[in-house]
Amino acid sequence: MSLLTEDQLKVSLIELDGWAGDVEGVEREVELGSFPDAIAVVDQVAVVAEAMNHHPDIDIRWRTLTFRLSTHSEGGVTQADIDLARRISELVAEQLG
Repeated sequence: MSLLTEDQLKVSLIELDGWAGDVEGVEREVELGSFPDAIAVVDQVAVVAEAMNHHPDIDIRWRTLTFRLSTHSEGGVTQADIDLARRISELVAEQLG
């Protein structure tokens, strides 16, 4: 999988609410309603990430989650990161209701 160019990444980030970053990595911070809600999202992301064979870095601070995505084997952001970011956003939106 090839790295995204800056222009490709800019276009992708426009479509991904709350995500920011550069060609080295993208991230999103989200606050859920409670600690159990945050952990539920992490559990759901784990299932999706495993199925996609692409795993985010996740920081958990009470009910605030920070997701960081980068394709380490490629040295930056690839389409796999964008695809996973989209799925994470969908899961977060479902949890927030």
